[in-house]
Amino acid sequence: MNNKIIGLYFGSFNPIHIGHLLVATHTREAAQLDEVWFIVSPQNPFKLNSELADEQHRLNMVQLSVQQVDYFKASDIEFNLPKPSYTYITLQQLQEKHPEHTFKLIIGEDNVAKFDNWKEVQWIKDNFEILVYNRQTNNSENTFIHNTSFTILKLPMLDISSTAIRKRIKEEKIITFFTSNNVEKYIKENNLYK
Repeated sequence: MNNKIIGLYFGSFNPIHIGHLLVATHTREAAQLDEVWFIVSPQNPFKLNSELADEQHRLNMVQLSVQQVDYFKASDIEFNLPKPSYTYITLQQLQEKHPEHTFKLIIGEDNVAKFDNWKEVQWIKDNFEILVYNRQTNNSENTFIHNTSFTILKLPMLDISSTAIRKRIKEEKIITFFTSNNVEKYIKENNLYK
């Protein structure tokens, strides 16, 4: 068995963009991860978003973005789990399927304030290291810096969001450089986010 340390990066990826890829790259380096798996969430219990593209489209875009990178993987594990997607169930499934790996959770600083509202949060904290990357938020670091469940990573900041990309598409502005070329092409071919 090939034991690996794997960061799990959950998200809607609606669509995936350069910011996601840079967060994964910097997190992998800062936390010395072997791989980062992008877990595409069909439905986030905290985001009931009518602008959510079909899950298969979002998975396809993640696959297009990571196909050239050996240490990035796209995962559809949540597609076959009950909706909405609860992280603890996904983590249990991953542990069962891949007992040889050590998994770490990657979350944004903006999720920390809501973290205690997650289902089975204590089990998650007891069983997984939680890697927190900084985001441009109004959260004071002091609210979580002393919580031993979290490992705080100071990553270079890049202010790109899926929301801003969807807005640009609606306004018929270019999204070149916001996401990879093949994802931009996929969005156009499938007429997404119009």
